[in-house]
Amino acid sequence: MTVADQNPTQIKTLLVANRGEIALRVFETCEKLRIRRVAIHTAADADAPHVRDADHAVEVPSYLDVDAVVAAAVEAGADAVHPGYGFLSERSVFARALEKAGITLVGPSADVMDAMGRKDAAREIAVAAGVPVIPAYDIESDPATFAYPVLVKAAAGGGGKGMRVVRSPDDFAEARAAAAREGLSSFGDDTLLVEKYVESGRHVEVQVMGDAHGTVRHLFERDCSTQRRHQKVLEEAPAPTISDEERAAITASAVALATEVGYTNAGTVEFLLDNATGEFYFLEMNTRLQVEHPVTEEVVRIRGEKPDLVALQLAVASGQALDFAQEDVTLEGHAIEARVYAEDSFNGFLPQAGTASFVQWGMWTDVLGADVRVDHALESGQVVSTHFDPMLGKVIAYGEDREAARAALLDALDDTVVLGLTTNTGFLRTLAARDEFRDATIDTAWLDRNAVPAPDPATARGLAAALTVRHDEDSPFRTDGWRTGAEPAPVRVHLDEWVEVPAGVTTREPLRPQVKGLTRVQLGDERALAVARRHEVELVHRGQRFVFAFADPFADTAAAAGDGTLTAPMPGTVLEVTVAVGDRVVPDQTLGMMEAMKMELSLKAPFAGTVTEVGAAVGDLVTLGARLFVVEPSVVEPSVVEPSVVEPSVGEPSVVGPGEQS
Repeated sequence: MTVADQNPTQIKTLLVANRGEIALRVFETCEKLRIRRVAIHTAADADAPHVRDADHAVEVPSYLDVDAVVAAAVEAGADAVHPGYGFLSERSVFARALEKAGITLVGPSADVMDAMGRKDAAREIAVAAGVPVIPAYDIESDPATFAYPVLVKAAAGGGGKGMRVVRSPDDFAEARAAAAREGLSSFGDDTLLVEKYVESGRHVEVQVMGDAHGTVRHLFERDCSTQRRHQKVLEEAPAPTISDEERAAITASAVALATEVGYTNAGTVEFLLDNATGEFYFLEMNTRLQVEHPVTEEVVRIRGEKPDLVALQLAVASGQALDFAQEDVTLEGHAIEARVYAEDSFNGFLPQAGTASFVQWGMWTDVLGADVRVDHALESGQVVSTHFDPMLGKVIAYGEDREAARAALLDALDDTVVLGLTTNTGFLRTLAARDEFRDATIDTAWLDRNAVPAPDPATARGLAAALTVRHDEDSPFRTDGWRTGAEPAPVRVHLDEWVEVPAGVTTREPLRPQVKGLTRVQLGDERALAVARRHEVELVHRGQRFVFAFADPFADTAAAAGDGTLTAPMPGTVLEVTVAVGDRVVPDQTLGMMEAMKMELSLKAPFAGTVTEVGAAVGDLVTLGARLFVVEPSVVEPSVVEPSVVEPSVGEPSVVGPGEQS
């Protein structure tokens, strides 16, 4: 089914119970179908892009408040609600509340959500459907009897939350407690499963669509093997490593499972392909539209045309039957999606927050026959907080084959620029350029075993330096008298207007001055977008943000030996404080714990000593760099610092580092 000029559904008004890029994505289809668009938002999101794009908006206390969201739908006169993904999208209580209010949910029934939303119940249904499942253990059995490694995972929810790999019986109790705690926090349920852990596997998932008349079709598969700690990073379609026979078996299993449970609307059946044995196992089913659905839309053809999965969802929700046969569904080309997050990937993947002073999404490519699509909700001047998921947008590249799609993705990430806020774009670009991704040898645990090195800042430093050099014809320093046999020395200048660049450096057409001092600069084949300020240059090169600060000639460069100050490595919430002033601590003792964007981080003592300061309490919201604890060492070795002379600087930029604030 393709999107028609007229609305083929019975839905006249649709409320999207979500925010960000997925709300905008659903609204895009609604606009084509001439469906009235209703947004919900919290007070903090009152001016968010999805609110401005809607025909009507209703404020709610929280995106997770079932009663408030249903009341908003009733108030707005919505015929149906699209839940997007995350938030309430897989909550059966929400589905039942909408049904009670006489409003259609664009998704499966509450009973199906209950059945497939729990990994233990879904496993039983898979067995009944004849779908292979991973060997499992009774969690109450003696851990010494398990064949390690095993995976402990939350039975409720998904998205990689509440999962721990355990490699010995001695570690089982701790992993079980951590997985249960995370399951309870994320899903309100601490029930756990224990399964065989596949050391090297690929994550292959199948897009299915079912109607209310008993028909289920698959729209082929995606490969989401490039993930970190069970969180997807790069996704692609079709899967690059499976044979036609494996594809047929996996897609048939997905349809059998969806048919067994009586599934309606869009869903995804996830499988793990064991690289060692070639066997595949059912993992879980996501009863909603997936984040990575664009790669399916790019490569699947229904009677020769690209599908709109949201339009299909709306048609099915309004009672229409799927009007195509499985034979009508074919594949064409290849697509790869990169998830752009507000995180510092080269500094422990710590969440980031702040104001994105300038945003440019790379939407072009030099690759013949390739195309780039960007689904996002981030714009210049927007504040990114830690209150919501850190995903800012998705860059999707399509090509005639996988290598063309990968080349187009590299082009697009090169031209994706976010200033004022560190993102993982440079990490994505570096990862997509690696031989392992090119050769499709990355398995689901590759990123957990291998560190991706940060980009060398040398090229970025050269681009930054170029912005601070000007041969000024009227300058009194045009000839300095000390260099009679050489070219005059360049004058280093602090810039806060449009920059000038020296000979041999080319710029593209200047941008509108949304940010003072913004320009594009190119040295040879390398290009960057930068902003020059009085004391620093901030630029993005190949997706990676750098901040180069001008050296202070009068700064005290002596390191503070034995400094025991612990600052917040990310903006977030203090979850735990385990020490008080006066407590003696040992090296690596946990002093407290903080959380941001569903990521927990322990703060540990750098050495043995005494706690002299505790700067936060449980529940406090702290900013990046906030002073949390101070530990004074037990023994301070005497030292003598020889006086030194600091040579005056002429403003040569010194690197702060990828993603660091100056």
